[in-house]
This record gives sequence, C-alpha cells and structure tokens, in this order.
Amino acid sequence: MYGGFARLYDGLMADVPYEKWVDHYFDIFRRFGCKTAMGLDLGCGTGSVAVELARRGCDMIGADISADMLAVARDKAAREGLDILFLNQDMADFELYGTVDFIVSSLDCVNYITDKNSLKRVFKLVNNYLEPGGLFVFDVNTEYKLSTVLGGNAFVGGGEDVFYAWQNCYDRRSRTCDFYLSFFEKGADGRYSRFDELHTERAYGEEELRSMLAVAGLKVEGVFHELTFQKPKETSERLLFVAREQGK
Repeated sequence: MYGGFARLYDGLMADVPYEKWVDHYFDIFRRFGCKTAMGLDLGCGTGSVAVELARRGCDMIGADISADMLAVARDKAAREGLDILFLNQDMADFELYGTVDFIVSSLDCVNYITDKNSLKRVFKLVNNYLEPGGLFVFDVNTEYKLSTVLGGNAFVGGGEDVFYAWQNCYDRRSRTCDFYLSFFEKGADGRYSRFDELHTERAYGEEELRSMLAVAGLKVEGVFHELTFQKPKETSERLLFVAREQGK
C-alpha cells in the first residue's frame, strides 16, 4: 500500500517521544503567548506530530512532499477520527487557503532544505501564512551533530522482519551530510527484499538562520538546546528556534 520507506518509517522512529515534543510546543505557546486554534505541521511526514496536536484540540493542517508518507498520515488520523487536512506540497512552495496561529516543523525537516535560497523562500512563506503575532517553531540538527556524531559513522539496526544499515558522509565544503540507507525487509515467503534510500541534510549555523529569519520578517524570540529553554552548547546536537510574525 505504501512505499518502502513510508511503510517502515514509524517503526524506525518508535523511540521518538512525540508526546514530549508536543508537550514542549505547548510550553512554548504558553511562554511566548500564542493562540493554538489552528496550526500547520510543515514537513509532517507520517503525521505523528499533527495527530498529537489534533488530539489536544488544535485544528491541524499537515504538508509534506511525499505522497506515501501522507497516505500513512491520513490512515493514522482516520483511525482516531481526527479531521486533519493533509496537503501534498513541497515545503519550499507550500500554499494554504488562509493564515494559521502557529507553524511547527519537527525533527530536522529544515536541514533537508539544502539550498539556501529555497530555505529563505520557506521562511517568507511561513511569515506570509502566520496570523499576526503567530509563532514558527522548528528544530535543526547542528553542524556538530552532522559532522561529528553522524558524519563518517555507520549504524545498523532492526529486528526479525526488518534490518537496516546506515552510512553517513559529511562534506565540510558544502556542509552537507549524505545518509546512505539500505533496508532488508522480510516478505510473506520468508525471503528478504532490499531497497535503498539516499537522504541529504545541510548544516546551518545559528546566526545564519537568525539572519534568514529576519530577512523574511520573522523575529527570533529564542534559540534553545533541544527540548529545553536552555542556551545552546557547543556540543548541542539539535537547536530549537522560536520565531514570531511581527504583524502584517
């Protein structure tokens, strides 16, 4: 029913604490004063964050470039009786029917925008579709993580029915990290089939992102170490940005 990666994605991400992420989003909304009636999950993938936000009363929209991921997301929402609008759109060219109170983009979606001009366009579109004073909350993998923790390293994992091998290569000149993933999935006949994925993320510095957000008209309210309100460290692997629309 789904493409290979979309079919396996939730299993591979089983250790991600989505409820904790959404708890922290609501802490941010309260701390910085943001309405939560309607929101957009930009780069929603299989919809885990959008579904959790909808469970808590938000009228949600999810946008993603992968039709296979969205098929999983729609089924997930339908099973829970949640009315979420899912849009098959590129982050760098998304379009909504109106404005929203908040936009979130979780789990390094922004790193997947490897062209700086495209990312600037994302930020401008975010500013355009936020209600006055609305918040944009997103996270990025740091250069430290991409170059040191992931870059040059290999990982393996899986279980009885699925096995994967994951190799990473970081290019300091382009500041990009290529992830080479090979999956071996057991079929009904007991045989394993293989499929491969190549993913690429780009490292962006804090000041670089602050500058691009400012050009787009968004005011940075804070930059934090992962799921905290603490200042980033040199060894922070993930930064979380909170930016505000400053009024149309």
